[in-house]
Amino acid sequence: MKKVVIGGCGHNALIAAIYLAKAGLSVTILEKGSIGGATVSQKVFPDYEAKLSRYAYLIALLPDKIVKDLNIKTKTLSRNVASFTPTVINGKDKGLLINTKIGEKTKNDFKEITGNDLEIKAWQSFYDDVYKFAQAVAPTMTEKLPTRSELRARVNHPIWEELVERPIGESLNKRFENDLIKGIVLTDGLIGTFASSDELQANICFIYHLIGNGIGEWKVPEGGMGAFVAELTEKAKNLNVEILENSPVISIVEEGSGWLINNKFRCDYFLANFAPQVLTKIMGTTAPKSLEGAQIKINMLLNKLPRLKSGEDPKQAFAGTFHFDESFSEFQTAFDEAKSGLIPSKIPAEMYCHTLTDPSILSPELSAAGFHTLTLFGMHLPANLFERDNKGAKEEVKKRLLMQLNRYLLDPIEECLAVAKDGSLCIEVKSPIDIEEDVSLPRGNIFHKDLSMPFREDGSEPSWGVETEFKNIFLCGAGAIRGGGVSGIPGHNAAAAVIESLTGK
Repeated sequence: MKKVVIGGCGHNALIAAIYLAKAGLSVTILEKGSIGGATVSQKVFPDYEAKLSRYAYLIALLPDKIVKDLNIKTKTLSRNVASFTPTVINGKDKGLLINTKIGEKTKNDFKEITGNDLEIKAWQSFYDDVYKFAQAVAPTMTEKLPTRSELRARVNHPIWEELVERPIGESLNKRFENDLIKGIVLTDGLIGTFASSDELQANICFIYHLIGNGIGEWKVPEGGMGAFVAELTEKAKNLNVEILENSPVISIVEEGSGWLINNKFRCDYFLANFAPQVLTKIMGTTAPKSLEGAQIKINMLLNKLPRLKSGEDPKQAFAGTFHFDESFSEFQTAFDEAKSGLIPSKIPAEMYCHTLTDPSILSPELSAAGFHTLTLFGMHLPANLFERDNKGAKEEVKKRLLMQLNRYLLDPIEECLAVAKDGSLCIEVKSPIDIEEDVSLPRGNIFHKDLSMPFREDGSEPSWGVETEFKNIFLCGAGAIRGGGVSGIPGHNAAAAVIESLTGK
């Protein structure tokens, strides 16, 4: 029986392990900490029975194919509201509520914010084109990498040029007039990516956020991210996958036609469910180019939802992604300031209130009392801003973000935070430096390294996008091509690469 060792036990490792075990291979997973990696649910605030998805929040890219293949039962819940964005028009507080299915409310909000019907028409036209792109690309994510020409032919639409060949900022400036609307669209290109709208790296990030299952809908896992991982763990163990916690991978040595891991575990194949930078350090080779992580994550427990100055119902405003200070020009200013080594004077940010969709992550008592979780994701905050004084920089960023948020609230967010037994407020701040320390994401980069386009160049060797320079060592985490996000795609593709090398198909 062929033997596989996987280093790291996140959701991708578990998915790879299940596929490989079902194919008759012997699988051992070595995890330096505990099962789940960044896809865990944790009781962040010990005095309260609330399990937060601490680092990974939503599921969009998980292909239906993987769900069907592995008979995954964890429910993913749709959000009726896509986003809400508060703003100020002529000194008056307004808001743009975008429902998942565009209706009269959204159309009226667009008109009130922009002054005409042109932007909602431009919005629908743009996303109709993006949908055509997603429909063509999504099925290829669990296939061998297509060539650029092959994928372009499958898309067969002018949107290819806008999303792949030209910076996305050009498309947004051509398609839209309103600064706020352009920014709301752009946010999907900048989440976790330190880039401006005139860099193709933003295009790649945008593509990954919009192609999931051909629809690009981001859903909440019922029971929290930990429920998803728990199900995968049970499936893996039922297939006799061995999972060893507190077992970091410290050495990988070639032995015959296979590999010796930690001078103890012999295997025919090794899969790295950790960052490529970690693999290259172990192997003594050059690390891949990578942008720094550029986000701060603030987890909060609220005893009530704050009211908004715009008058929008909080249960609607916070039900989707809550954007603030994310106009096109604000993004650019923040990027320029951060690039020069300054904490942005106004930090673009968005928030997620999962409990409005999935109250099960709270105890029945907390849910009945009106408690909610709130996670804030601040952008254009590269790791280097926190390097000299992580604690001080985090405090400054937190102060600025809460002040910015409060500009749009009738109830200051501090007054809505639950209070711990020691009198402290239930709020936790994680910088890129903390994220690297906690879950081994290099420089806090949630994608491990620069994202790549979901194709290979014409004339290059066929590939699953998981191969390394070492025979029978594959990436099965976010650092693989088509990795990133809670997707299972690199796990599936790494398993497929192993099976192909054994069977020829």
